[in-house]
Amino acid sequence: MKLKYLFIGSMIGCGGLTACQDQLDFNEYANYDKNYMMESYENVGGLVTSIYAQLDSDWGNYGGATLASACDEAEYAWTSSSVHDFYNGSWSATNTISNWSKNYLAIQQCNMYLEEFLGLTFPDLRLNSDYDAQMFRYNNYQYEVRFLRAYFYFNLVRQYGDVPFTDHFMSADESNSLGRTPAKDIFDYIISECDEIKDLIIEDYANLPADVVLPSESPETGRVNKATVLALKARAALYAASPLFNTENNPELWHRAATANKELLDYCVNNRGMKLVDDYASLWDKNNYKNATDELIFGRRANKESSSMESYNYPAGIEGGKGGNCPTQNLVDAYETTDGYPVRLVDGVWKAEGSTVFNPAKPYENRDSRLKMTICVNEEVEWPTWNETPIYTYQGGANGQPLNGGTPTGYYLKKYCQGDIDLRSNSTYKSAYHTWITYRLGEFYLNYAEAVFRYLGNADATDAEFTMSARQAASMTRERKGVNMPAFPLRMSNEDFWEAYKKERMVELAFEGHRFWDVRRWKEGGFTSIGRMLITKNSDDSFTYTRSIKALVWDDKMYFYPIPDSEIRKNPNLKQNPGWDK
Repeated sequence: MKLKYLFIGSMIGCGGLTACQDQLDFNEYANYDKNYMMESYENVGGLVTSIYAQLDSDWGNYGGATLASACDEAEYAWTSSSVHDFYNGSWSATNTISNWSKNYLAIQQCNMYLEEFLGLTFPDLRLNSDYDAQMFRYNNYQYEVRFLRAYFYFNLVRQYGDVPFTDHFMSADESNSLGRTPAKDIFDYIISECDEIKDLIIEDYANLPADVVLPSESPETGRVNKATVLALKARAALYAASPLFNTENNPELWHRAATANKELLDYCVNNRGMKLVDDYASLWDKNNYKNATDELIFGRRANKESSSMESYNYPAGIEGGKGGNCPTQNLVDAYETTDGYPVRLVDGVWKAEGSTVFNPAKPYENRDSRLKMTICVNEEVEWPTWNETPIYTYQGGANGQPLNGGTPTGYYLKKYCQGDIDLRSNSTYKSAYHTWITYRLGEFYLNYAEAVFRYLGNADATDAEFTMSARQAASMTRERKGVNMPAFPLRMSNEDFWEAYKKERMVELAFEGHRFWDVRRWKEGGFTSIGRMLITKNSDDSFTYTRSIKALVWDDKMYFYPIPDSEIRKNPNLKQNPGWDK
């Protein structure tokens, strides 16, 4: 690890964050010494803000491509993107596509803050009218920083398994002598940290004690609170129980995961009055800080208005559109008919056996409403909302191949794009705020369902501790108003429930950064292929559909990332992950 002793309070160009509406202010600092930093509340706060700025989001981190295009959710239309290295055989310890150093830099800053910047009183501010409010903020920073440190360790253990660990500030020489701490111990640390700070951190900036008045028009909803801490604990417990890490299938790890996710759900629903929002698409629109706060637990908001998500992903063939992350047929197949039946293309004919609403001539109609909110299909109208012509993704169509950037899969992405952003040259509305969803309630109903299913051994099972069954919890995201899909039926076999659960998770959490990691932690085999839909237009204006397969390179070593070779060479005690040293 190359860790530097930094007293720098900014990561220039990084985004702010918010669970609802506020942005954190960013201040730029030079290499000031510790004493200078301690003199100013603003400088200390800026240091904390710089750590927040390193939280991850994915608006196209791989040359416009998102991590969805490194798995079976999407295929990136442009071959120049580094995302293709994940599955084309180019991935290696010298071509790591890694954020190893970024996470460890953030951890080093956290350790530095917790060792050097606690217990300050800022005497020069005592006569200020807002002194008590500022100290209230400052005294909460230590718990925010402890959360952030645990969060960055979660990112590392999820990617690499066993990783070097330290909870105190180290010199570069010390850090470059650390060996790898077992993943189990890292998860235990994360969960223990969350337990220690959950009742110490501010519960809700939007509902502060009456004697605390913060000097802003709106409360600091962009900062970590109790629900955020419980969310990290719940997600970490689920990962720790999953087969990739729980190699002996220890039931107590599943029990811990079920308990942690239940704790989060109970707190959010019973203490905070949270619920699944009726409008699924409101989770990522520009007004989500007002319209989706019932479900959003924590998110990372861009620090300025942007249109990069739209320019990367609007359909090729419209002004300003590049095609980008094109949803796969694998993902489209996961969306059932509105009466709950799977749709398949069999010998060129669309079928949904058992459905009374499906029309083979219109295969994307009468489907789970999340399909149209997530994916742009052939003949889509009003996408983006200002576009006056239908989107034609068939071969030779206005938005299909062989157009540069034309979709290779037959589909374009809508989720996370704000359709009223108008990229035409004569437009005056070209950008808006975007929020990356870090934690939301829908994920944790699904997490709970998985953990309870594995612990109790049956989708319908309950006991005195877990009174909501896995089947009931997994149905919550389907039954939300605005989606209105049928609940999973009683008495499903374990095999059928597990397949249905994975499909529901793929649909509900599409493009939110879960699928790439889910398939790895389940350890059921990696991404060996993706499906595409080749659409051709017939002389009678009907369409012929042909499914094709694109093969992907997979090796079981890819369950974990390779540690960068540069780090291995610096540290003789740092050993490479199996398979990556060849």
